[in-house]
Parts: sequence; C-alpha cells; structure tokens
Amino acid sequence: MPNKRRRLIGRVSSAKMDKTIVVKVDVAKRHPIYDKVLHETRKYYAHDERNEAQEGDLVQIVESRPLSRLKRWALERILERREAAQMTISAAEEGSN
Repeated sequence: MPNKRRRLIGRVSSAKMDKTIVVKVDVAKRHPIYDKVLHETRKYYAHDERNEAQEGDLVQIVESRPLSRLKRWALERILERREAAQMTISAAEEGSN
C-alpha cells in the first residue's frame, strides 16, 4: 500500500528552535486569466527530532499528525547541505570570472 502523505521540498529558513525547523517552500502558479507565472512562498513548521537540519539546507518534509499548534510536518530527509550549496555557487562564480 503506497504512502499517501504529501511531501514538499524547500529551504530551511530558521533552525533556532529546539526540534523545530521553519521551511520555506516556493510555488510557481500560472494565473488562470492573465497567464502570468506567479511565485508564492509558503512557510511550514516541521519537526526535526535530532536537530540535524541547519539554516540554508534543502530538505524534504512530510505531512504528519498535529504535533503542536503550528507543526503539522516532519523532516523526512536532508537533500543538500548548506556548505555544499555554497561551494557550488562559489565554484560557479569563479568559473564565470
């Protein structure tokens, strides 16, 4: 039986709370009438049991039962660490110069 819980991918914008991270998810939608692409950012509070995510990490969160007033998501896995992302950006900048 497949797991039907929703999964989202976003960047950690805050990891200052204990066992909680704030994840910003960017969504691009096309306007039905004007046909313009609109970018929307949503903020989700997610449970991070081992406090392993840091600010700037690219993470995947999964829907879960309500854990508090705001937390309805849990950290599933870290897709990319902040250091790796910064190294890739700096390497690209050096290559373009």
